[in-house]
Amino acid sequence: MFIEYDENNNISKLRECYYMSSVNVWNADLYDHKLSFVSSFGKGVVELLQPQKGEKILDLGCGTGDLTYEISKSGAIVKGSDFSGEMIEKACKKFPQIPFIVENGETFRTNEKYDAVFSNAALHWMKNAEKVVESIELALHPGGRFVAEFGGQGNVQTVIRGITEVLSQEYGINVAERNPWYFPSIGEYSTLLEQYGFKVSYAHHFDRPTPLTDGEKGLNHWLDSFADDFFPEFSKEEKMVIYGKIKNMIQPDLYKDGIWEADYKRIRIVAIKKG
Repeated sequence: MFIEYDENNNISKLRECYYMSSVNVWNADLYDHKLSFVSSFGKGVVELLQPQKGEKILDLGCGTGDLTYEISKSGAIVKGSDFSGEMIEKACKKFPQIPFIVENGETFRTNEKYDAVFSNAALHWMKNAEKVVESIELALHPGGRFVAEFGGQGNVQTVIRGITEVLSQEYGINVAERNPWYFPSIGEYSTLLEQYGFKVSYAHHFDRPTPLTDGEKGLNHWLDSFADDFFPEFSKEEKMVIYGKIKNMIQPDLYKDGIWEADYKRIRIVAIKKG
């Protein structure tokens, strides 16, 4: 069941409908204050979307709502959705004029039809990509468009290498079983969209080295927010030790002039649902 919230809702109801298959629980404040680059880079995806006044648009994986708000400034009728109750709670407080819902991108169904589905930095968290594309196709009007950016093949491969070597060699952990991400090739994802009746009109796979804020602590914030699935049994103190080992291993590649730089590789894509 999907429940819509505004500023008058009882937050406890939001908690009742929130669930996750991942052990990663989002810290919305940390996301906003230390990882704001996610929304900043996403403004370019909003430009690719070109939202128009009066269009109905769904922001899939909206986080704390910053880009949902950017879309709304066009006059479009926009709704934000995310699987994280923490993120939706923060979005509702920041932008009470916009409807936000808690839903799973892999399984959601809606009686509403949208002119566009937008997504930034979210689809790589949804490992059942086929079900996500099915959900998007069902949500769109014929001729509706899907515009997204997400992690592509090779995304954060140096960070993953560091995590893998430390956890597998020193702790005997099978890291592949814990990896929460889906980073497809551009051909793989375009083919999937075509199988569900989309025409891919734009697709770009590119490198985007991304500086992390807060100097030496930058990678710690990134690991705390995005990589918690790898470390569920460890205490905060134990994770700090592990983070130190990971950082020592990958520092020659990603630490430059006092700043950690994540080795991001992204896919931007535009696809039209055939009539």
